[in-house]
Amino acid sequence: MIAVGLMIEGQWGLTWARWSRLLQVAEDLGFQCVFRSDHYTIGPPDQDSLETFVSLTYAAMVTRRIEFGPLVAPTTFRHPVLTARMAAQIDDLSEGRMNLGLGTGWHEREHRQYGIPFYDQTTRYERLEEALEITTRLFRDSEPLTFKGKHFSLEGAVLLPRPVRPGGPPIILGGNGQKRSLPLAARYANEWNGFHLSPKDVKIRNDRLDELLESNGRGRKAVKRSLMLPAIIGRDDADLKRKLEGQMVPADSPLEWTKVVGVPSQAIEQIHAYGQAGLDRLMLMWQDQDDIDGLEVLASQVLPHFHRS
Repeated sequence: MIAVGLMIEGQWGLTWARWSRLLQVAEDLGFQCVFRSDHYTIGPPDQDSLETFVSLTYAAMVTRRIEFGPLVAPTTFRHPVLTARMAAQIDDLSEGRMNLGLGTGWHEREHRQYGIPFYDQTTRYERLEEALEITTRLFRDSEPLTFKGKHFSLEGAVLLPRPVRPGGPPIILGGNGQKRSLPLAARYANEWNGFHLSPKDVKIRNDRLDELLESNGRGRKAVKRSLMLPAIIGRDDADLKRKLEGQMVPADSPLEWTKVVGVPSQAIEQIHAYGQAGLDRLMLMWQDQDDIDGLEVLASQVLPHFHRS
C-alpha cells in the first residue's frame, strides 16, 4: 500500500511559524512523512527560507512519529562528511526517522548568488557519486576510511559517534535520469525518488531500476520507490476552481497529470494509479504553506484509503 506524505519547498517563504505548524499538522493528521527542499532561493523574487539541516534538527525534536529529510540535499552545498555527520546525528536525535536525500544540485542562479561553484553536469554527477561512496562507507564501517577521489579525499576518517541505526539513516537518491541517476540508486541508495512523473513514466523507471538492481546483485526490494509531485486538493468543485485560478493544468486524463489535482475522489483515483505503477510512497508538494484546511481535507478524506490516519 502506498504511503502518502508531504513535501515543502523551503525556499518559498518557509518561516519558523509555518514550519512548526506544518510539522504539527502532519504529525497529528496521520501523514507518513514531511520532506523539504534544500535551497537558498529559487528566485527571483527571493523569499524567506530556513537552513535545511537546522530545520530538520527542529523536526527531530518536536515530532515523534513522522519520517523527514531533505529532498534533496545538493552535494555542491556541503562537504559529504559534514552532511553525513549531520544526518547521522539528526537520525539519532529522532530515534531513527531521518532520511538523507542526496542529489547533484541544479539551480545555477542560487549557486552564483551565494558564491557556490556550479560545475558542469558531468562534474556534478562525479561529485555525487563520490559523496555517495563516502557517505555509505562512513555510515556502514567503523574502521577509519581513506578515500582518494577526483573531487574529495579523506585520510583515516571515522564517523563518531557511530550511528545508532545499523547502516545509518536511509539514503534517498533523487533524479529521473535512466543513464545516471538510476544506476547510482541501484548501487548506493535505499530509496529512489523521482519528481513530476506520470504513472506510466514511473513504471518505466521502476522496471529499469529492477534490472539495474539485479545486475548489481541486489534484490528488487532493496530500494524503495517514491515520487515528489505537486498537489492541489479542493474540498469541492468550487473550492478547487478557486485554488486552480492561475494554475496550468493539462487537459488530458487526470491519471496522466503530473500533479495530483482534484476533489478528494479524484485525488484518490490518481494516487491509486501511482501505487499500481509500483510506488511505495508519494510526497505531495504542498505549494500553499498556509492552506491548512486543504491538508485537513486530504487527511480526513484521502489518507484513510491508503494508510491509517
